[in-house]
Amino acid sequence: MQKIRLTIDDRQVEATPGQTILEVASRLGIKIPTLCHDPRLKPFGACRVCLVEVEKARTLQTACSAEIQEGMVVRTNTKKVMDSRRFILELILSDHPLDCMTCDKCGTCTLQDLAYEYGIKESRFFRQPQRGIVPDPNTMILRDDSKCILCGRCVRICDEVEQAEALDFINRGFDSVVGPAYGDTLLGTTCEFCGQCVSTCPVGALREKQAEGKGRAWELKKTQTVCAYCGVGCNLFLNVNTNTGKLVKVTSEVGTVPNNGNLCIKGRFGYDFVHHPDRLTEPLIRRGGRLEEASWEEAMSLVASRLLEIKEKYGSQSIACIGSARCTNEENYLMMKFARAVVGTNSMDMCART
Repeated sequence: MQKIRLTIDDRQVEATPGQTILEVASRLGIKIPTLCHDPRLKPFGACRVCLVEVEKARTLQTACSAEIQEGMVVRTNTKKVMDSRRFILELILSDHPLDCMTCDKCGTCTLQDLAYEYGIKESRFFRQPQRGIVPDPNTMILRDDSKCILCGRCVRICDEVEQAEALDFINRGFDSVVGPAYGDTLLGTTCEFCGQCVSTCPVGALREKQAEGKGRAWELKKTQTVCAYCGVGCNLFLNVNTNTGKLVKVTSEVGTVPNNGNLCIKGRFGYDFVHHPDRLTEPLIRRGGRLEEASWEEAMSLVASRLLEIKEKYGSQSIACIGSARCTNEENYLMMKFARAVVGTNSMDMCART
């Protein structure tokens, strides 16, 4: 395919037709700020923060949606560009609450980072937001309309990626919000509670209810692992509070395979069993109709003796082994080897065999 030659900040580069200015600049290591952009979504150009100056163009162009052209000369840091970005950020902050110190998104908020980078301490157009947290009986997703910047990322990911179409823009002007039709709760919509909207939100408008108040971004240690709920093997990160040792939330990152940052309801929110008070911590043996704690040696000896007894009396094909989706691939592999090599049966199954 024929390459396109262009110049970005006095650096000549060759790129593929159809790429945007933002994509090419990112490859060069040139940072262009964005709020409405997500690599998983189609270009939208709503926030206008990614404005750049293109030689001979009548107006500033949105880098996230403007496709490159042969001989194009782009400048990303001129005075005109920087002043325009500051002005746009002021407009975005004009009805955004200034409670960053108590917001759970503090430390991972893109708007907060941009305000710091561009030196914006207050907006000349500020008006105290009249909205706030939306009452919703669901136990997973918290919606705070006062912090919504109308970037549309939640609407688009629900439509383009998840195809649930549970969210959309409502009203106009300062009254504009994002939510279900007719002011319904998420429980009354087609929402699948995958949390995709939470994962793409650049501010604190959408947050995990289970993680609310349980740790700031700098207190969380991320551990990369693989989701065990099904056979897809989605890549996810366990966010553990280093002070309490408790699992606070589960996230994923764009670019990881095979899920590219996308998770389902189980992968993102189905971790309450980790610290559940009823979770077993010791082996139990039933004696006299009651389950009693036992040592691992005692439990393993009992299981081994009973399996041998059943095998000798009824044959190996009378025994079946069921794997667990909450075990690792290695553990389930050992279960399979145990069934075939030790027990002598091919009767195996598990819920993650899709």
